[in-house]
Amino acid sequence: MVKVRQDAWSHEDDLLLAETVLRHIREGSTQLNAFDEVGDKLNRTSAACGFRWNAEVRTKYDNAIDLAKRQRKEKKRAMAGNLQKIRKPVISLPQNAEQYETNEAFSLPEAEVNEPAITMDMVIRFLKDMKKDYHASNQSKASLELVQKDNLDLKEKVETLEKQLSQTEQQLSTIQEDYQAFIQIMDRARKMTVLDDQGSMSAPAFRMDKNGNLQQLIQGSN
Repeated sequence: MVKVRQDAWSHEDDLLLAETVLRHIREGSTQLNAFDEVGDKLNRTSAACGFRWNAEVRTKYDNAIDLAKRQRKEKKRAMAGNLQKIRKPVISLPQNAEQYETNEAFSLPEAEVNEPAITMDMVIRFLKDMKKDYHASNQSKASLELVQKDNLDLKEKVETLEKQLSQTEQQLSTIQEDYQAFIQIMDRARKMTVLDDQGSMSAPAFRMDKNGNLQQLIQGSN
């Protein structure tokens, strides 16, 4: 799973980072291990967690860090004391030699766990993560612009189709009006047709004037 850097650190994220680092100090672990653990939980890189700790969070927990270091020392002393109690005496050596061996085994100075500062490697990893996020952001921006362009094109096509539909409706309305006028003319022509009762008269002739009205022609006239 590829870890992505998030811009905003919430209060809960900072609290989790602080608690994890302090726990690792108390247990004699390193802060790098703490950064890895927090990165897995928050889906961030270890470098980003280390940068956040050293740049923002660490100064707020100076007293807690000192207390965690003291607890780590006390824990080591307690473990050394327990080992000294269960250690078998060396019978073959004189008391002074046994005391020397015991002191040699348990009175060594405790090694301090160096707290890592912001190293060049951490900065390089952090910058690489920023570069990846920058490219991902540019790709998202380009995709958004493409979608917006397609949306604008579709909107223009819809407007064009709506105009064509409106024109088609107007043409259909005109055709319907012409059709109704034609039906009316035919009906008037049918009513104006007068046949002789005996059928001896010829069918009258009609002509249309310039206003579209039918006029019956008098037989024999031009």
